Amino acid sequence: MTTHHAIYSVRSCEVLGPYALRVCFDDETDRTIDFEPVLHGRLYGPLRDPSLFNQVRVDPEVHTLVWPNGADFDPETLHDWPEHAPYLTERARDWAD
Repeated sequence: MTTHHAIYSVRSCEVLGPYALRVCFDDETDRTIDFEPVLHGRLYGPLRDPSLFNQVRVDPEVHTLVWPNGADFDPETLHDWPEHAPYLTERARDWAD
């Protein structure tokens, strides 16, 4: 049995407020994402600094969100954030320093 895994590309993003981004995808989907619940641990915790969080950009090669500290998210996860957010929020508790 083959599982279909959609491939999405992030086309643009816009900072909306503290830890919140509007993310636009190649399939014309727009998603507003509040990242605050998952900003814990060594990789994502530093993004609690607004000056770092606001340096988000779309990587032109891999077409996802990236930050200067190496943090990123899979485009499929971003696209389907409402489905993934509860799991990521739960995992973020394990990432807490």
